Amino acid sequence: MSDIRRKVAIVPCSGIGKPYGTVSREAGYDLCEDLRPDTTELVALSRLVMGDETARQTVAKFPAIAIDGCKLMCAAKMVRQSGGTVAQEVAVLDVYRHHKDLKPEGIAELNDAGLQLARVLAEEVTEKIDELAPPDTRRGEGGSHG
Repeated sequence: MSDIRRKVAIVPCSGIGKPYGTVSREAGYDLCEDLRPDTTELVALSRLVMGDETARQTVAKFPAIAIDGCKLMCAAKMVRQSGGTVAQEVAVLDVYRHHKDLKPEGIAELNDAGLQLARVLAEEVTEKIDELAPPDTRRGEGGSHG
């Protein structure tokens, strides 16, 4: 068994100028910076589109979760076109349909409802991340308290 921790690539939408794209990116930040920093790696969709070798290697090496802001599903398509495997496709609109009270507004900065929607989406994705890259329970550092 390898000592190298398995990670999950998080590839959010780059829907610049669209609130659902911004929700996608915020959810990606929540996952990679707060909820699962040890088991995720954020990959900018723009880097895949431009053929960035490091981004391509990351999605080829690790299973990916694509978070898309619209029905075009660009993040999922680019992961596949870059040689990666999409372990889960998440559509912001599907999550919003279950949380209609969290209407995202704003582009550069989301309103509170949009930030809450991003967090809900991120929390829903953590189950899949834990399945793909189980947290290291051997550290004994107290970890998170739930």
